[in-house]
Amino acid sequence: MPDWFRRRSDKQSNGEEANTPVNSAKAIPEGAFTKCAKCGTILYSKDFLRDLKVCSKCGYHHRLTAEERIAFTVDENSFVERDRMFFADDPLNFPDYATKLEQGGKTGRNDGLVTGTARINGNLCAIGIADFGWGRLAGTMGSVMGEKFVRLADFAIEKHLPVVLFAASGGARMQEGLLGLMQMAKTSAAIQQLAEAKIPYIVILTDPTTGGALASFASLGDVIYAEPGATVAFAGDRVAQQAQTHKPPANYKTAEFYFDHGLVDKIVSRKDLPSILGRTLSFFARGMGARPAMPSDAREAA
Repeated sequence: MPDWFRRRSDKQSNGEEANTPVNSAKAIPEGAFTKCAKCGTILYSKDFLRDLKVCSKCGYHHRLTAEERIAFTVDENSFVERDRMFFADDPLNFPDYATKLEQGGKTGRNDGLVTGTARINGNLCAIGIADFGWGRLAGTMGSVMGEKFVRLADFAIEKHLPVVLFAASGGARMQEGLLGLMQMAKTSAAIQQLAEAKIPYIVILTDPTTGGALASFASLGDVIYAEPGATVAFAGDRVAQQAQTHKPPANYKTAEFYFDHGLVDKIVSRKDLPSILGRTLSFFARGMGARPAMPSDAREAA
C-alpha cells in the first residue's frame, strides 16, 4: 500500500529541488496588463486596445494620443496632415517652458493640435485632434494651436469641407501670457467665418476639456458630441469653490451634466464615434450640395 502520509522529499529524484520558485516578473511579459485609471481593474493589454482603451469593467474612456485617436476614428490610411512646420516661441522666458516644448518635439510633432484631412466612413472632412499629453502641457491653447486652427478653418472654407474637431485642453497656455489668451478670440472669429460660409463645424469633447478652450472653440460647434464621463468644466475645483454660493451637484464637471443642461447634443461611446460622425457628415453633405469626393481629393487638397 502506498505510504500516503509520509512527507515528500524536498529533492527530486534527479537531485533538484521539488518546489523551485517561479520568478513571476520574468513569467509575465512587460506591458501584458494595464490597470484602469478609474476603477483599478487589471486588464489584458490586447483586450484593452481592442476595446479602444475603454475599461471593460467600468466603461472609463482613457485619454488617447493624437495618433491613437486617428487610428481609432478615421478610415485607414485616409489621414493627411497639414501645417506641421509651426512651433511655439518662448516670449516670456517662462520657467521650464522651453524644456517642455523640447520634450514635446521629441514625439515628432511641434504642438498638441494635429490638423489635416481625413475620411470618416467615407466622408471627406477637415479634422483637428488635440493631444492632452503632448509635452506635459495639458493640451493648452497657445499661439501655434490658434494658428493651426485658423488655417484649418480657412482651408475648409476654400475646399468646402466640414470641420471635425476633437477637443482636449487645460485651457489657455499661461506660459505664453496674453498670446495664449488671444487664441480664444482668434479661434472664435474663425468659427464665425465658418458659419458665414455655411461650413458645418462638429466638436467632440474628450477628457478633459476645460478653461479657455471650453469658453471658445470647444463650445461653439454646430453639433457637439462628448465621450462618456469626460471632464468638462471652465475652472478647476479650487477656483470654482471661491466663486460658489452653494454646493454644486456632484457631477457638475462631467459631459453628462452638460448634456442634461443643453450644451452637449449627445454622449457617444468611443466605439460608436466613427458611425455617428459618418452619419452626421453625410447629413451635412446633402445640405452643402457637396459632390462625392474622389479618393485622391484629400491628398490633392493637402
